[in-house]
Amino acid sequence: MTDDLLGRHRSVLPDWLALYYEEPLEITHGEGRHVWDAHGNRYLDFFGGILTTMTAHALPEITKAVSEQAGRIIHSSTLYLNRPMVELAERIAQLSGIPDARVFFTTSGTEANDTALLLATTYRRSNTILAMRNSYHGRSFSSVGITGNRGWSPTSLSPLQTLYVHGGVRTRGPFAALSDADFIAACVEDLRDLLGHTRAPAALIAEPIQGVGGFTAPPDGLYAAFREVLDEHGILWIADEVQTGWGRTGEHFWGWQAHGQNGPPDLMTFAKGIGNGMSIGGVVARSEIMNCLDSNSISTFGGTQITMAAGLANLNYLVEHDLQGNARRVGGLLIERLRAAAAQVPAVREVRGRGLMIGIEVTKPGTDEADPQAAAAVLEAAREGGLLIGKGGGHNTSCLRVAPPLSLNVAEAEEGAAILENALRSIR
Repeated sequence: MTDDLLGRHRSVLPDWLALYYEEPLEITHGEGRHVWDAHGNRYLDFFGGILTTMTAHALPEITKAVSEQAGRIIHSSTLYLNRPMVELAERIAQLSGIPDARVFFTTSGTEANDTALLLATTYRRSNTILAMRNSYHGRSFSSVGITGNRGWSPTSLSPLQTLYVHGGVRTRGPFAALSDADFIAACVEDLRDLLGHTRAPAALIAEPIQGVGGFTAPPDGLYAAFREVLDEHGILWIADEVQTGWGRTGEHFWGWQAHGQNGPPDLMTFAKGIGNGMSIGGVVARSEIMNCLDSNSISTFGGTQITMAAGLANLNYLVEHDLQGNARRVGGLLIERLRAAAAQVPAVREVRGRGLMIGIEVTKPGTDEADPQAAAAVLEAAREGGLLIGKGGGHNTSCLRVAPPLSLNVAEAEEGAAILENALRSIR
């Protein structure tokens, strides 16, 4: 690494700030679905800065919008009227499906979930939260307190009482052997039993597909079934769409729509991909929930003009170019290609996901025991082959995460799948 950037990093940044690879790389620039490192090596990017470069690197439509906005004004705070913020809020409110929706912009998914928790607990006058096992909702004090993944929850201290519910992981746990219908019924019964032993919670927060948890998901309809129980108690439903939103799953624009038989969530959080690399997060909620706070509040950087300009340009591009449809088509080809390759590798327990959100779980052959060392070896081998992927999972980060920009084409999907196949074969 040039000028010992790794040494400098280690001398001034926290030890717990994770870096990928035995020899961490510095990404210097990108174009389309490719990035380059400081040594001039080119990589096919199948992780997008943790599902954040959602559309493409250096997309001209977005860079032009950012440049033009920067030439006018970059920032003024929410104390002043902000045309790009209003325009993007109008678009998101309409797309959310939430009636009489209000939108509050933040700078990250962590801050978005933190805000949703504030709104829900204030509205319901309860500090009890239902969350899913194996979940991840951010890095702040409150969001860490509801995260159901031990690897990403460094403290048990929390301003919230959190109760964890079954259902986020289909192929592990006490209900794994059941049919989808029986799995849903068992999880609903577990929820009912849990509610019988506690004061009414403020909300259930759930990722439609668990991101950091390894792209795990329940059967479609689970959260609709949960919603019936929640409504009986007046409990709100918060859909964490930080990783699943904007068409990434291919089949739906929002992940909650796979569970939307009883209507949209009461609150929805978003971030990551909407900015295509710019810092945008936010909450959408029904007006009476959003307006329940009885004290003043602002956001210094949430909704700032330059990020809103990027978000508008990005949203226009992905809708006009039907990137949701592309995620469905190209993602379907990619997941089938990866399943065929993984069938020849005993260490692969499961290939799961939908659209361009695919997880490959690696275990010790013939068992359900996680093998994080093997997963790390595949990550390294893929990089050597010219492909960047991610990893995660609730079982010692033994799941490889594949989430390319939504503009991925068939040739690039085939190229990436071939590299991944060779990387997986290296652990046999």
